[in-house]
Amino acid sequence: MKWEHALKDYQHYLKIERGLSANTITNYSFDVEKLVLWLEEHEVTANPISISEEQVQQFIYAIAKKVNGRSQARIISGLRGFFNYLVFEDYRKTNPLELIEAPKTGRKLPDTLSTSEIDALIAAIDLSKPEGERNRAILETLYGCGLRVSEVINLRLSDLFFEEGFIKVTGKGNKSRFVPIAGITQKYIGIYRDQIRSHLDIKKGHEDTLFLNRRGRQLTRAMIFTIIKQLSEICGISKKISPHTFRHSFATHLLENGADLRAIQQMLGHESITTTEIYVHLDRSHLRKVVEEFHPRRR
Repeated sequence: MKWEHALKDYQHYLKIERGLSANTITNYSFDVEKLVLWLEEHEVTANPISISEEQVQQFIYAIAKKVNGRSQARIISGLRGFFNYLVFEDYRKTNPLELIEAPKTGRKLPDTLSTSEIDALIAAIDLSKPEGERNRAILETLYGCGLRVSEVINLRLSDLFFEEGFIKVTGKGNKSRFVPIAGITQKYIGIYRDQIRSHLDIKKGHEDTLFLNRRGRQLTRAMIFTIIKQLSEICGISKKISPHTFRHSFATHLLENGADLRAIQQMLGHESITTTEIYVHLDRSHLRKVVEEFHPRRR
């Protein structure tokens, strides 16, 4: 079995069986391609079925000298998934990474913004320019709904259900969820939609896209990163922030104010509650308050 055939089958499995997005499939494929490239460079003759644990281990040792622990752990995880698939399909009897441990990387806690910092960033937007109203609506949506940047740029007019108080969000793996949207966020989206967007020369194929650039096309991820970076410089915020910082702040502020972790999980679109639990580590005082309020021995 050739590597390209095995990888193509694996990509098909990830898309059809697991419903993963194209970006995720590409990232998983990179891990396998790194192994194949290393085999070719070192003239190691091995196919997906014959490659041994020792050969894979040599590859892991080699990349450990070039990448940090977090990247190394991700590559090991990606390769383990690939070989698990081959075992599942009876191409192999064992997974050559079964006994290989990923390095302990620790859990990196996300940066968050205070409400005053978020207010300052939004206040720094120049509303005299047409894109100002758009940028305010974007930041309010990022923070008010806890969306990923990819979810914001793909938001459509037909996803807005303002009367019901929700927006429809398409997340990872093309999975949809409904997220509550506050009246203030609806207000700023409405101003942009009715007063700015309606006057744009909207290009074909972008008629339903909510947030557009000046040329009437969908915004890029990079553009939103740039908008936030420029605003943070104006405000003198030294933290390294990105669109995802608003998502982290959304979850953290909800938790600090007593929101249920399961509800936050649903709004963020996390498949596992374990992913959402990282926010508990940001503010352990929340756990103490829960015990003080709800435990029968609190008095």
